[in-house]
Amino acid sequence: MKKKELIQALKFTLFSLSAGIVQAGSFAILHDVLGLESYWLSHVPSLILSVLWNFTFNRKYTFKPTGHVVRDMLLVALFYAVFTPASTWLGNWLEGMGWHDWLVQVVVMCTNLVTEFLFQKFVVYKEK
Repeated sequence: MKKKELIQALKFTLFSLSAGIVQAGSFAILHDVLGLESYWLSHVPSLILSVLWNFTFNRKYTFKPTGHVVRDMLLVALFYAVFTPASTWLGNWLEGMGWHDWLVQVVVMCTNLVTEFLFQKFVVYKEK
């Protein structure tokens, strides 16, 4: 891995960790404080907040902005049009299998980190 790619992956990971804090915090508020029992009612809003946070910082500091913020946002929205229902279904299924809701959340967040990095690097901000 080249130094530039390593730095890019490190930046993405650090910003994603901060987005993970946003997601975990909002999930905790919705699920544990407000008592929303259904996984998806806590997962989807916390995921949306996390995506907005992550997109904003990674676009500016990790990847070179293309000047096409609307196009970039739409591409990320397409990623989440697939990821959100898939992760929500997976989360509901794992919870139904007896997995603890927070373990499910960590598995989904780790999957999101890897797949979103690859999507943004090779689709949204692919080098010309």
